[in-house]
Amino acid sequence: MTDPKQSNGEDFLISRYFRPLATDPGAFGLVDDAAVLQASGAEIVVTTDAIVEGVHFLPDDPADTVARKALRVNLSDLAAKGAVPAGFVLTLALRAADDAWLAPFARALGEDADLFGCPLLGGDTVSTPGPIMISITAFGRVPPGKMVGRGGARPGDRIAVTGTIGDAALGLDILKRGAAAAALVHDAAASQMLTGRYRVPRPRSALALAVRDHASAAMDVSDGLAGDLAKLCAASGVSAVIDIKSVPLSAPAATLLARGTVGIEAIVSGGDDYEILCVIPEARFDSFTQAATLAGVAVASIGTVIAGSSAPRFLDAQGRELALKRLSYSHF
Repeated sequence: MTDPKQSNGEDFLISRYFRPLATDPGAFGLVDDAAVLQASGAEIVVTTDAIVEGVHFLPDDPADTVARKALRVNLSDLAAKGAVPAGFVLTLALRAADDAWLAPFARALGEDADLFGCPLLGGDTVSTPGPIMISITAFGRVPPGKMVGRGGARPGDRIAVTGTIGDAALGLDILKRGAAAAALVHDAAASQMLTGRYRVPRPRSALALAVRDHASAAMDVSDGLAGDLAKLCAASGVSAVIDIKSVPLSAPAATLLARGTVGIEAIVSGGDDYEILCVIPEARFDSFTQAATLAGVAVASIGTVIAGSSAPRFLDAQGRELALKRLSYSHF
């Protein structure tokens, strides 16, 4: 995170805010321009995600929630691969070295690094005239040959998802003062829960080992359940049938859907869920749900993998196919 060409200002910023987070011996206290990550007999899984002000978080979002989201979206990817976190590197682009923003950002980042066992290994800090950008590359460990990819789903496998779907998209709508905000104007607890799901994801790291031991394919739901399922099916060369009433919803999301404030398309195509979408062979499903219960993570069976190359089908309670105009969030 440092080199001889860096300014004194950048050296000070790194020393004050981020050196205390570099607890792994391979980080060398951030005094070198590289780090060493011990493989420990495992394979290293690498994932990277960037979050940008105005795209992935709002300009007035608290700095601590921004830090947690930046790390947790990467931890979500590792969990879906069945990987145990090993460490991360950070690239931070700032308009100014503002202590009022950096202090809570670094504190929350350090707390999550400790909570999830994923220490800071290094990175870079730069100035930018544009929006704040935080890019994290996270590393995880799996036994050789055990990473769970997207390409292993087979016809007859069960499709499952963790947690609840659609909350983050509704939370963003509330923060933007949309229809959900108006509908929940007298329900502060529901509004707070939904906005919290948008600002601070819940990576299912506790389920990583169960995914590794049971899933034939998996990925995290970042761009929307419908679109991410289509990606998984394409990678596996299969299709799927989803029972829309089995898609797990939180109480506020179910209320908004029942009132007609939002449609089911907004829920299954909204981004930022950061739940795990996994495909489990039927013979392993009961064991998987038992492991999930022990891990304290709710899972729901939502459909079945079928042969074919068509897009996944979403069926309503009467067995009619829903025509989804939008499958997921897209940057372009």
